[in-house]
Amino acid sequence: MTPARLRTYARAWTITTAAQVVPMMLVAALMVTLHPVAAVVGGILLLHAWAIPELYANRGAKVVKPRARLGETEERTALGLLGDLVGHEARELHARTGLVMERGALGVWLVGEAGALLVRGRRVHCWCVRVPDATLPSSDRIAHLLLALREDEEGFATVANHAFAGARWRVRRRLPKSQRPALAAATRLPGGTRRPLGDGS
Repeated sequence: MTPARLRTYARAWTITTAAQVVPMMLVAALMVTLHPVAAVVGGILLLHAWAIPELYANRGAKVVKPRARLGETEERTALGLLGDLVGHEARELHARTGLVMERGALGVWLVGEAGALLVRGRRVHCWCVRVPDATLPSSDRIAHLLLALREDEEGFATVANHAFAGARWRVRRRLPKSQRPALAAATRLPGGTRRPLGDGS
């Protein structure tokens, strides 16, 4: 995965969505001019045109949806191990949102339990990737993905399932409210550095 390929992915998502939405909007406009009764059908088509990108964005946002938790003891232990991997700022953000922020060469990552968001300016790429062992605590699953990302960012983005690429505001609307501050924080950071946040190096 390279920045150029990411731009290609983003354009492909835009073209695919437009190919589905624009014809519906044109037909809806035509229906309005034909007959008042046909305008009802046009309205239905407009609703479909609005729903298509929303459904795609919802699919993308779900990659970082929180999963079921294990026992409190296991989760607390795993959280301590995850805390050793990141700096203070990333720990604080994870405590509030359940996502770990990591700056990389491709952009700013928000890593969850079964996927990650890659923030690149006004666009967000959504990646679905999970740890096979479902018995692991939440923080352990995040730690596994974070370590894989740090080991080979381009490889991580290559093998993960690219679920969506679209406007940041569209993904934000579909995220749980508790996770939206993580997206806002990632937006404020420049991409390109590989060090963990807050490590002081």
